[in-house]
Amino acid sequence: MPTVGGARLQRFWRYLQGRYLTTTSWRTAYSLLPRLGHCNKLENSCGSATHRQPASSSLHAARATIKHTRIRSSPVKMPPAKRVKSSANSGSKAVSGRPTVEDLEGESEFATLARQHWLTTSRKTAEVKVKNDVLKREIWDTLEKEDFPLKSLLVLEGLQTLESYLWPGYGEDSSNYHVLLIVLIVNAKRRERLDTWNIFSDRPADFSDLFRRALSLTLDGSLSWVIRTHVLLFIIHAFQSLDCTIVRKECAPLVSISIWHNLSTDEKRDAILDSNTQLRKAWRASAKRYDAADDATKARLRFERSWLYTSVLDFLTVLYSDNAKQEHVMYCERFIEFLTDLQSQLPTRRYVNTLLQDLHVLPALTLSPVYNDEPNGLLRDLCALLSHYTYFTVDDQTGAQLSKTEAYERHCGDLAKLQRTALKHFKEKLTVLALSNYGSIDQRNELEGLLEVLTDEEIEALSKTLGLRTSYPESVKLPVDRGFLMEVLLSSFERRKTFQELADDFSLFPTEDTLFEVGLRRTDSYDGSRPLALPKLNLQYLSVGDFLWRSMVLYRCEAFYAIRQDIESVLQRLKPEARRTGETAFSGFSRMALTISKPTIVEVVPPLVGDDKPSAVRAEVTIDLRRFSPNIRREWESLRPDDVLFLLAVDATKSKQASNVTGPLTEAEKLGLVAVRSAEIIQILDDKGRPIRDTQAYFDGHSRGDTRKLRLRLDAKAFKEDAEGKGDVYEGINLLVRRSGRENNFKPVLESIRDLTLSNVPLAPWLHEVFLGYGDPAGATYRQLPNYLTNVNFRDTFLDWQHLIESLPGKIVEPSDDVTGSFGPPYVLETVDKPAEEAPSKQSKKRRRDGEPALIAEIETLKVSTYKPPNNGPYPVDAPKLNHVRFTPTQIEAIISGTQPGLTLIVGPPGTGKTDVATQIINNIYHNFPEQKTLLIAHSNQALNQLFAKIVALDIDERHLLRLGHGEEDLETEGSFSKHGRVESFLENRQRFLYEVNRLAASMGAPGAHGNSAETAGYFNSVYVLPAWAKFNDIVEKEDVTAEDIVNVFPFHAYFADAPQPLFPPGADRDEVLEIANGCYRHISKIFSELADVLPFEILRRDKDKANYLLTNEARVIAMTSTHAAMKRGEIAALGFQYDNVIMEEAAQITEIENFIPLAMQKPKNGQMALQRVVLCGDHYQNSPVIQGLAFRHYANLEQSLFSRLVRLGVPTINLDQQGRARPSISSLYRWRYPNLGDLPHTQTVEEFRTANAGFRYDYQFIDVPDYKGKGEMEPTPHFIQNLGEAEYAVAIYQYMRLLGYPASKISILATYAGQKALIKDVLGHRCAKNPIFGLPRTVTTVDKYQGEQNDYIILSLTRTSRVGYLRDIRRLTVALSRARLGLYILGRREIFEACYELREAFELLLKRPDKLTLAAGELWPSKRVLAEEADLETVPGETVIENVMHLGQYVYEMTQTKIQTLNGQNTLQIEAAAVPAVVPVGEDEPEPIEAEVENGENAAEEEDEEPVRIEGFEAEEE
Repeated sequence: MPTVGGARLQRFWRYLQGRYLTTTSWRTAYSLLPRLGHCNKLENSCGSATHRQPASSSLHAARATIKHTRIRSSPVKMPPAKRVKSSANSGSKAVSGRPTVEDLEGESEFATLARQHWLTTSRKTAEVKVKNDVLKREIWDTLEKEDFPLKSLLVLEGLQTLESYLWPGYGEDSSNYHVLLIVLIVNAKRRERLDTWNIFSDRPADFSDLFRRALSLTLDGSLSWVIRTHVLLFIIHAFQSLDCTIVRKECAPLVSISIWHNLSTDEKRDAILDSNTQLRKAWRASAKRYDAADDATKARLRFERSWLYTSVLDFLTVLYSDNAKQEHVMYCERFIEFLTDLQSQLPTRRYVNTLLQDLHVLPALTLSPVYNDEPNGLLRDLCALLSHYTYFTVDDQTGAQLSKTEAYERHCGDLAKLQRTALKHFKEKLTVLALSNYGSIDQRNELEGLLEVLTDEEIEALSKTLGLRTSYPESVKLPVDRGFLMEVLLSSFERRKTFQELADDFSLFPTEDTLFEVGLRRTDSYDGSRPLALPKLNLQYLSVGDFLWRSMVLYRCEAFYAIRQDIESVLQRLKPEARRTGETAFSGFSRMALTISKPTIVEVVPPLVGDDKPSAVRAEVTIDLRRFSPNIRREWESLRPDDVLFLLAVDATKSKQASNVTGPLTEAEKLGLVAVRSAEIIQILDDKGRPIRDTQAYFDGHSRGDTRKLRLRLDAKAFKEDAEGKGDVYEGINLLVRRSGRENNFKPVLESIRDLTLSNVPLAPWLHEVFLGYGDPAGATYRQLPNYLTNVNFRDTFLDWQHLIESLPGKIVEPSDDVTGSFGPPYVLETVDKPAEEAPSKQSKKRRRDGEPALIAEIETLKVSTYKPPNNGPYPVDAPKLNHVRFTPTQIEAIISGTQPGLTLIVGPPGTGKTDVATQIINNIYHNFPEQKTLLIAHSNQALNQLFAKIVALDIDERHLLRLGHGEEDLETEGSFSKHGRVESFLENRQRFLYEVNRLAASMGAPGAHGNSAETAGYFNSVYVLPAWAKFNDIVEKEDVTAEDIVNVFPFHAYFADAPQPLFPPGADRDEVLEIANGCYRHISKIFSELADVLPFEILRRDKDKANYLLTNEARVIAMTSTHAAMKRGEIAALGFQYDNVIMEEAAQITEIENFIPLAMQKPKNGQMALQRVVLCGDHYQNSPVIQGLAFRHYANLEQSLFSRLVRLGVPTINLDQQGRARPSISSLYRWRYPNLGDLPHTQTVEEFRTANAGFRYDYQFIDVPDYKGKGEMEPTPHFIQNLGEAEYAVAIYQYMRLLGYPASKISILATYAGQKALIKDVLGHRCAKNPIFGLPRTVTTVDKYQGEQNDYIILSLTRTSRVGYLRDIRRLTVALSRARLGLYILGRREIFEACYELREAFELLLKRPDKLTLAAGELWPSKRVLAEEADLETVPGETVIENVMHLGQYVYEMTQTKIQTLNGQNTLQIEAAAVPAVVPVGEDEPEPIEAEVENGENAAEEEDEEPVRIEGFEAEEE
């Protein structure tokens, strides 16, 4: 039996079998204490809102429960999950810490309980009644026995306990157990990134009651701190979801101005209110609202204004408790996270910051025993982040970002107050302080020394005089002594670094200290059970600078995280060992690393003025490439200047052991990593010392040597620190590590972010507030802007008058006054201004509740006019390219909005033509605003090239198009649109146009060498052409000149002799002849216009100067990827490049910082930003940006895009609603995700959509794949998930389709995991690659990588058999289901995916059809069957049901044998046994996977030729 892949394949298969691993256990949830207390009733004993109540009274009131009126609502009718019994043993491994099929489908305790109480079909319409004994005995007690593990909570979540039982049965009389179980399951849902709050949206009153009870539970002292931590986490999740209306309604009162009732003194509050008239108005409104309320409402208002204050006091009590336990520490960590979240968004910060500073939260925190306990490093880091936001330089009321000067002036104002107080009240002891300059007293140690002379009583008196709180309620065990008050004074008046100064201190290069820093290493084990000291990308930001600072911190952490992973992977492969001599040897192999001698420091350039580190440190390293295979050697040869390399010092004799250090060790530390330094390549020299400038040309030569000398630029900051403390680190460097180019862009991107953070580059004023998340969400749309265009030429956007009318529903469309009746394009639309109305009498600001609502908008009236497009010349090439797409009304709405100034968000579901919309917007802008430039951005080179190819096909002059970045090589166009290509194109066109000049000169009888250069051509135009045309115009302007006269005096007859004849048609009237003549002159004028543009390229000598001139002066549509924009931002801005419009494709797939950078790539001009339009096209229902680390993706929300955030904020979107990609039956699988998504008419009329798929009964089908040879999914290495049964099934379907005649180019195979993709490729290589009957499909890739792509037929492997995995994120499923046009065949485990609540909409449709592959035998591709005719048929001719993969394999095997015999008999294909591997049924000859690692060097080099599989994004989040 033949083998595939040789011994190497077999070795790898044995390796995988030997290293079969189970997934890592998740940490269990916090254990909850058994005793649940009951809240006390609220005492209605608080005073008036206008008087400050005593702190003890606030505390007492806040601890109580509010009595609500009973609210009766019908329960939520949630469809129960379909439960089907397994037809086969799953055979999947039980994944520790995660629910299994048995947990959800079997006879487990919770599954049985669910079927009994809430998953029964008889309860679909019945009112749900929750039995307290079931909650207590069957659920709570069971959870309590196991300390409330996360797995059990996820099982309950998967059984729809919240949706179908707890929430439908919730009421005012529900027990505390009921409330807490809802809280726990909501937290589990949020931890899994599942939709949560919409479950409660239909009963806002009941949700309000639930939320109030949860707030009360956070203050219930009878509950354990662990339970209170869980309830606090529920509140944190709520404050992170302020985009949800019902949540925002409950959260907003908790942070309103009424919380200022709890400030230390009335005088302090009045002073703050008097400083801002708006604050005083808000305070009065709050008081009026309280005074007008009834007793129940007053009790609620008192609770709301006291809750945060009381919570903070509880927090301070815990900080100073004796013998604090771990549960206390974890509560404190969560509470600091909560306070940080409040402080980091302006709506929640506005009043909270004043209260927290009045309570001295940070000084109390830093002095507490919990803070100073050695093991509590995470709490200290969280405190530092809270401090950063508490003292962030922003005006809390206006949101204005303070400049460094303004921040310093505010600080000086505080110091001046201190000095005045000292001089007035403590003159004898504080005279020195009062008379000192600010710079000498704003440092902590100096100020402390000056205050030391005061007694304890004087310290307290000084604090009171300065308006600082000096007392707390007795219940708070906070020692307010001299040390505490001194810390309060010092923290109030010391100078802190601004965020710009902090950003400037960040090193952009990693070292071993930053790579293995404790805070970063915490992200490795992040599982959601504890917070992290990381800033979050929220719904709103304090300022643009705040956003940039957060982005820089997170991007840097994520980049260093990936670098550390790569370094650890290299060291694991190299296997460092200590020899007897004490030297370190490497017994393994890695393609990404080379052993080297220590680098030679060549030059250390002195620091620049004002700096303390060398301005440059240069070194040299010699590398030897002789032992590498050609493929790996080519990769090393491809290194370029500015690439970042890593210099490692590895000493195996110093490998750390777990017993020697505290905390978990990384693999790199275990393997002896001593130091990591970074370096940038300056120049590469060959073995003879000659610079290598073109690596490709050099590599193709024959005289190359094996050694290279790399001249490097070292990290100057690290070099300085080494010289001062660590000694000569470079003496121990013995390893050089590289990374692949696409993963190694971190340094230029970080530089761009830092430069923006340190600069004052503003956003366009019209976009500023919307970007930050404040103000009117629609404030940046074109109808709200003053520069709204009332007259726009839409050229070829509309195909005819009927199309125009259909495209503008709800609008009055009339011909303009100078036109009657309908007419053809081009169309110019003019918005008719509304007549001025008489101002109505002034009315009360309060709207009457029973009054008629105001009309939102009046019907818009549009006047339509037209014009005759100019004649551009007599040649066919002069004819303009026209649009032929019949845009839908929503597409037209998007085009109109995108053509207007302002912000446009276009939501484009799969196949709705958002790329066509974007290109038409660019076309309209190009022709309406010839002086403007447009920046075109996309996430990937592939998407950018697809968009750019459509732009090239439009009526846009190619000389105005430019494509930046390396992806231009893959652009499928005739011309080259890169910088170099455009310059070359200009020079090539120069020759062509100079030839035309010579021909024109000859036709006019002008002697001389006019076509020598663009300069001489310009002289010829001035001396001969322009005078000739002026003379012609003088003649034709006479009224008595006839058409024949015009023809006779036309000066360019001879030149246009090669144009289609006759140039002037016989019988043409005067106007027609004149238009032809003008068209001919336009053709000639274009020649000289093009040559005028070429002239600078004749003058400029350096290629770089030519390229830069092209970018800044010639190009009007500039395309680049978001990554290229981030890398080259500084370089492009430094050129003075100005642009007016940004159009971003795939905007929902781009991280928010990469969304932002293209908006800030230019410097202000005359103090103003030129940006006028931002068009974001995307789909937030599909994949989000791919982020490697789970902590950065989920906790810090780094996967957030600007597009998705703006949608959450409520910025108006234009939702394209007609898809033309897929059959209507296939689009129905994801139609439920998009409101109002329909199908274009051609999907029901074009032949390919009406015809059935040859050989298949159905056009789409879900195929249940049972265990194959007793196995389901496998995980040979973490996250590398495979399913051999589905891989074989997918390949067998592909073989079957190829045997029927399907073109391989029309078939793609997708998998949900990189491991499955690799396995499918192995099976294809084994069964198809060398067989000309089959060949390989167009693409085999993962679902995530295939977003934005499509093919006629998709075979999809879902892979998982133990649980749904990351496909539970319905964005992934949406991408997976929307790639196919004509046929979709999904392989998966039915019992797993059918039971998933989030996927139920799609799987209800999929499982209406049989779950066994059903074929229609006896036909070849293309089929003659019509789908519509088979809709009512139970069977079709030749219908065959395939039982399993073995059955299909045998079927394909027999078909293949018949095919070979037929072809050989017809002599149409000579198939030789030696050329084609034997075809055998599935199961008889399995591919054997490849060994992952081998021992010896030669084979290792061969192995390393294979492209390593990188687990990315959502696959890595599984555990």
